[in-house]
Amino acid sequence: MTKITIIGSQQSGKTTLTAKLGKKGNVSDFTMYDFAKGDKIMTIIDPTGYPDSVKPLIASLTLSDIAILCVPPTGLDAYAGECIVCLESMGYKHGLILLTKSDTTYPQATDELKAKLQKITKGTVLEHWEYMNASTKTFEGMEELKEKIFSMGEKIDEENREKATLPTRVIVDQSFNVTGIGCVVLGVVMQGTINAKDKMTAYPTKKPLEIRSIQMHDVDVKTAPMGARVGLALKGIQSKDIDRGHVISVEETVSENLKIKCKLSPFSKGFNTGGVLHVFVGLQSSPMRITSIEKQGKVIEKASAGDECILELTGTKEISYSQQDRFILTDLDEKQRFVGHGLL
Repeated sequence: MTKITIIGSQQSGKTTLTAKLGKKGNVSDFTMYDFAKGDKIMTIIDPTGYPDSVKPLIASLTLSDIAILCVPPTGLDAYAGECIVCLESMGYKHGLILLTKSDTTYPQATDELKAKLQKITKGTVLEHWEYMNASTKTFEGMEELKEKIFSMGEKIDEENREKATLPTRVIVDQSFNVTGIGCVVLGVVMQGTINAKDKMTAYPTKKPLEIRSIQMHDVDVKTAPMGARVGLALKGIQSKDIDRGHVISVEETVSENLKIKCKLSPFSKGFNTGGVLHVFVGLQSSPMRITSIEKQGKVIEKASAGDECILELTGTKEISYSQQDRFILTDLDEKQRFVGHGLL
């Protein structure tokens, strides 16, 4: 199953494009659409709560395999620029750049826009992404876009086969009670395989649970592989004890504090010791105060754009994570909110 997030300029027609690609499903601060063709299934996510908040943008990209950056003939706006910085901070591997509203422009202008975007994205994770043209009015490129997405999804599935043997992790994006069933969560199997009757734990609350049953696209199954979007009926836990961002796993690290190797974005204004950053990991987030910055073995007071440093942060909210997770650093008071990223 291929999962994509559609992002980009406010006037790019990205929401209309998303609605054309699939049937509307779950709605929160991001909206999901589904499309099926034979045994091929695609979930499209529109982070409708962005740009008011960066949370739905990060959440949508975390739950997806592919990002589609939509750019209209007028070019990038500030939010599309912030999306590029976000993708770079997340180290996003797979995506394409879609030049939308192709019916309102002409080939020479499209070529000029593409050349400009290639210059802007040089040296970023988007540097080698493919470009496509599309129109939701004339439907130019729409079928080609779907086929391209499915083709990319197949390659990603091959790349991710090794993750199928890793310990199971499911990131939860919704939880609720169902009469006669109890606690049900929706989420994505990020690695490993989930099986009915598995005994696991919800983190960071450390609540033990059992997988009562599994559904994929409203069909009951006994097992779900890495990459699957699932509905899980849970035993031994209530919906109030599990929420968006929680991880169903066998073992996670849980802490209020972090010590990470940090790389600042070249577009960041930097930060000082004592300042507060909003830290995201998976679908979790927490405001954390900077208690120490170390650069090249020396303690410093300020980190600047492009710096690499070791960062110590303290918070008041427990978050859970594993060794391979990437921490996204944001300053919600700045116009360009993505500061950089960190690794353990």
